[in-house]
Amino acid sequence: MDAPTVVLHKVGKSYDTPAGRYLALRDLDLEIGAGACVAITGKSGSGKSTLIHLIGGIDRATEGDVVVAGRKLSGLSEDALARWRGRTVGVVFQFFQLLPTLTTVENVMLPMDLCDVRPPAERRDQALRLLDLVGIADQADKLPSTLSGGQQQRAAIARALANEPPVLIADEPTGNLDSATAKAVLAIFRELANRGTTVVIATHERDIATSSDLVIELADGRVVAQ
Repeated sequence: MDAPTVVLHKVGKSYDTPAGRYLALRDLDLEIGAGACVAITGKSGSGKSTLIHLIGGIDRATEGDVVVAGRKLSGLSEDALARWRGRTVGVVFQFFQLLPTLTTVENVMLPMDLCDVRPPAERRDQALRLLDLVGIADQADKLPSTLSGGQQQRAAIARALANEPPVLIADEPTGNLDSATAKAVLAIFRELANRGTTVVIATHERDIATSSDLVIELADGRVVAQ
């Protein structure tokens, strides 16, 4: 692993709820190197999803500093944060979140269209290369509803890589997959890390944790093991 791609210093995150202030993360310090495959583990409510959402710029820290790919996120406006996120972070969801009216390849092209990171004439070829990388190039022109769960997750990974982000975050990405398909998806994450992408996965799955470069265990919003 090279110099840190992700640095959190004294980070806290709280939410106001009807029952009062809820501390999701507390005084958290963390460094993640470039090209690392990192598993964030812990029980439900430990702060896993909150942590990767802060790394991805999906949410903001209440206190402390979050620096990702050399950019301090707290100083960015909402518009600037959205632009940064589109070019810097790929996101893989548990429930795929593919648009049902777009074909598989059109779903992968969508982030390129939104962020305008490459000429329109090159976008389909780039999307096809990514679909080939995750092993479903033959599904390019099919709608998501015709794909299996594993194929949809592979498509979601390809979409997350559309703009060649240095960081990929995934929230329980194998939670809805059978064990064999989950293993195949995990192999894709491992290969991405080997190619230099920093991969951060929130997970309950032991297989992901044991095959990662670094395992960070959270409890009550704090790092309790690393």
